[in-house]
Amino acid sequence: MPELVALDLPPGQGFVDALRCAWDEGNAVLPLDHRLARPVVERLVRVLAPGVVVDADGIHRRAGGLPTGPDDALVVATSGTTGSPKGVVLTHDAVRASAVATSARLAVDPGRDRWLACLPLAHIGGLSVVTRSLVTGTPCTVLGRFDAAEVERQARLGATLVSLVATALRRTDVAAYRAVLLGGAAPPDVLPPNVVTTYGMTETGSGIVYDGRPLDGAEVRIGADAEGAAVPAGTTGEVLVRGPMLLRAYRDGTDPRLVGGWYPTGDGGRLEADGTLTVFGRIAEVIVTGGEKVWPVPVEQLLAGHPGVGEVAVWKRPDAEWGERVVAWVVPADEGMPPTLDGLRAVVADQLAPWAAPQELVLVAALPRTPSGKVRRAGLS
Repeated sequence: MPELVALDLPPGQGFVDALRCAWDEGNAVLPLDHRLARPVVERLVRVLAPGVVVDADGIHRRAGGLPTGPDDALVVATSGTTGSPKGVVLTHDAVRASAVATSARLAVDPGRDRWLACLPLAHIGGLSVVTRSLVTGTPCTVLGRFDAAEVERQARLGATLVSLVATALRRTDVAAYRAVLLGGAAPPDVLPPNVVTTYGMTETGSGIVYDGRPLDGAEVRIGADAEGAAVPAGTTGEVLVRGPMLLRAYRDGTDPRLVGGWYPTGDGGRLEADGTLTVFGRIAEVIVTGGEKVWPVPVEQLLAGHPGVGEVAVWKRPDAEWGERVVAWVVPADEGMPPTLDGLRAVVADQLAPWAAPQELVLVAALPRTPSGKVRRAGLS
């Protein structure tokens, strides 16, 4: 019977070989983040119940391992440091569909292109680079960790495709790459011409929307009325997605998809009449100030273009008068000349709305981030 094999290995060819071996034996793979504290890793293993753990010391069988489905390829943890860990189950068909659709959109030629994997392999953004390489036969180089100088060097050595998060992009000259996939967080306001912005999550098997357009085979809509019909174009609401690259279920057996196979992402967005999707951010992260709703991501994108801002995160604090107030946490581009609150407010008020302008500025040395590069708003205080 197929079983789940946990790979507790650092990024590199050894990880890729172990993944390929598990697949060849008909098993599914759970990638573990070797950077996590051991108690966190042990909790993930207890909750997600692999039957085998592969680490630097060898292969270890575990009692109490739960079986997997016959076509299951991956179980990817979505919450390893906070909350209850959830394992997203992706089948071989889903992994293949994602790899094929991505490669088609990017016009990947296995004979001429080479992927560079430099993001954590325990997260779908990094792992999907390796899996699409295996599925399509496109060469891939795997780095042990992100290093801007090495990413630039690999382009000179022949790498043509790479996947990055916004923080990594800011530190790297990517001009030599044919295409750069960018995901994991809101993109900078100004992007190099070879950068493709992506929208997706673990449950969608990596990016499912590229530059606002769904991949071939994927569908996007905004919310639904009581009868299940999509709401009119231009309406803001929850983003729903459907396609062959979606998860089969979570590891506990629950299937989050709605009738008809639609997956509710929990993100708010708008779908234009031409099919272009704009994503505003997590619905749970909407700031309600004086009765007005403010999405943090559009505000962050505007503030990121201010010359005094190195990095920025927008979140909220309780306010006796307004209920909640908009707060900007900023890493100054120059510590000696930090931006002012009035200057930041003017940018947002002029280009978005006065109520979206930050009412408080907090200068920080760094922003709290998850291992995949996303800002942890819960860590802002």
